[in-house]
Amino acid sequence: MPSGSAVWNGSISFGLVTIPVRLLATTEDHSVRFRRVHLADMGLVRNRKVCELDGEEVTSDEIGKGYELSKDNVIPISDDELADLPLPTARAIDVVAFVDRDTIDLIRLGQTYYLEAAGDVAAKPYTLLRKALERSSKAAVAKFALRGRERLGLLSIKENAMVLHQMHWPDEIRDPAELTPPEAELDEDEIAGALALMDTMALDDVSGFHDEYTEALEKLLEAKAEGKTPPQPVGEEKRSGQVVDLMSALEQSVQQAKNSRGETGEDATVHDMPARKKTTAKKTAKKAPAKKTTAKKTSDRKPRSA
Repeated sequence: MPSGSAVWNGSISFGLVTIPVRLLATTEDHSVRFRRVHLADMGLVRNRKVCELDGEEVTSDEIGKGYELSKDNVIPISDDELADLPLPTARAIDVVAFVDRDTIDLIRLGQTYYLEAAGDVAAKPYTLLRKALERSSKAAVAKFALRGRERLGLLSIKENAMVLHQMHWPDEIRDPAELTPPEAELDEDEIAGALALMDTMALDDVSGFHDEYTEALEKLLEAKAEGKTPPQPVGEEKRSGQVVDLMSALEQSVQQAKNSRGETGEDATVHDMPARKKTTAKKTAKKAPAKKTTAKKTSDRKPRSA
């Protein structure tokens, strides 16, 4: 189980079974942090908390919460008033239902946390619920409170641990219909080409990817700290956003994917691009001349729809 400070302490309520648990983050942030500085003397620049009405700087003790009804009408809300609101899940992850794992819309899943059994007394009921989820291929829908809000969550398993996925409420999900592009005509060759590209780029394990930007940034900072000349970044070829010929783009993409994976010879294990359908030359009224000429293959071809 991962080490670190708990985000939340409480218990899982599974019927009449109570499982004391701690909530821990599943991820670590390795981002490089910058400070705002005064370039003239590299002094740190800090934020000052200033009242917009009198222009005076205020302390943390003088700052409270307010709800803005309108620009000129703000209602004060105290911490005591918020604490008095009903929040039955303040210290409990209350399991309310079980669902098949494959029925969960992944777009509803947000931040993920590990659930750690809190003490020896929690080990047996923790293991019981984990094994039940594992054998049933189900996930538990639960309500819990975090950072002053009631939230919906999903309990699932990862190896020998349980995981809590924070879920968005249904009304928080935008309707994708507003983002759907206009209908476009595609032929079977183009669809087969896309499938061939997907097959070429298929991977069984994605653990080999790494953050190239952060690595380059760390090298830049290391060089500057040692007074050395920063390494020159490797320039990338600019990609055009305009697709002139979709099939040509797919063919080139398949070849690039093969080259990047070293599958340029007989050992390649991916599907080839489908052959383009031959177009029939249009008949003309004039009689063809005796001298043979090579007809341009693209003279009568209609451009493919993208």
